[in-house]
Amino acid sequence: MRWGIVGFGWVARSYMMPGIVAAGGTVTAIADPSPAARDRAAAFGLAAFGDVEAMLASGLCDLVYVATPNDAHVAPVRACARQGIPVLCEKPIAATLDQAEAMAAALSPDALYGTAFDQRHHPAHVAMRDAIAADAIGRAVAVRIVYACWVDPAWSPDGGAHDNWRADPARAGGGAVIDLALHGLDLSERLLGEPLAALTIQLQRRIHAYSVDDGGMLSGRTASGVLFQSHVAYNCAEVLPRRRLEVLGERGLLVATDTMGQTAGGMLVRRCGASGVETALPFDAGTAPFAAQAAAFMAAARGRPHDFSLSRDLALMRLFDQAYQDARSCL
Repeated sequence: MRWGIVGFGWVARSYMMPGIVAAGGTVTAIADPSPAARDRAAAFGLAAFGDVEAMLASGLCDLVYVATPNDAHVAPVRACARQGIPVLCEKPIAATLDQAEAMAAALSPDALYGTAFDQRHHPAHVAMRDAIAADAIGRAVAVRIVYACWVDPAWSPDGGAHDNWRADPARAGGGAVIDLALHGLDLSERLLGEPLAALTIQLQRRIHAYSVDDGGMLSGRTASGVLFQSHVAYNCAEVLPRRRLEVLGERGLLVATDTMGQTAGGMLVRRCGASGVETALPFDAGTAPFAAQAAAFMAAARGRPHDFSLSRDLALMRLFDQAYQDARSCL
C-alpha cells in the first residue's frame, strides 16, 4: 500500500518510513511546509508537496501518516477525512482537548482513524498482554512504568536546525508528560483489557529552563482496582536505566526492560511469585514497534479486524486532559 507522510521530521524519517517499508508498504509522497524537509524527501526519491491538499490531489496515497507538531494535527486529518483516506495520526490526538474533539467531529463513524500508539504494537508488549490473558501471573495488581529521556532546551534530534517544538506549550500542548505519558496510559489499557477509571498527575519543572514540565508522576486505577503508576521525564540522562515496564500479579511479576521506545528488542521476563525463579519470555525481537504498527494499520485498511479506535483514544484524552490541567494549575 502507498503511504503519504504529513510532517517529514525526525520520527517520520528515522522510524515510521523504515517501519512502513519493513511492513511491506511503500512511502510515495510527503507534505511539509519546510523546504529543507522537502529536499530531504526528494533525496529519498519521494514526491514532495508544500501542503496536504496537494499531496492528496496527486493520487499517490492510499494511507496517510500525520507526524506534524501536535497543534497541526487537525487540518491534515480533516483533509484525509474529506477524501476518505485512512489516516494514522501521531499521539497525542492533538495539542488540546478542544482540538481533539474538533478532529473527532470531522471524522465519519466508518472512517479508519488510528492514533499512533506504537507501544501497543511492540512484540514484547504483545507477548506481555498474552501472558496476562493466559493467567501467567494471576489477577493483575499494578502496572508500573518508567519512561524517561533527556530533552534539554537546545535539543535537536538529528543534528539539524534547532526546532524543539516539544518544549513549546502552544505547539506541543505541554511538555514531557503530554509527549511521553500517553504511551504508558494506552499501553496499560491494552495490557489489562480495561480502561483507567481515575487519574492524577504531579508535574515538575526541575532541571530545564523552559516553560513546560520536564517530568511528571502519574497514578491511577482501573474500575476493577488495578493500580497504575508512571514516571515520565525529559530530565533523565540517556545512559541511565530509564525504560522499564512492570505488571505485578498475585502470582508473579512481568518485567519488560528497554522495550518502551522506537526500536526493536529489549527483554521480557516472568518472575514466579512462589519460587522467585525468573524465566525469559520469547517474542519477536527483530520487529520494531513502528513496523508492527504500520502492518496493523495496513491490515485494517484492507478490512481485517483491528483495534484502532477513535472513541477509545478520545476517552483516554479526556481523562488525561482533566488530570493534566489540574496538575498544570499547581506547577
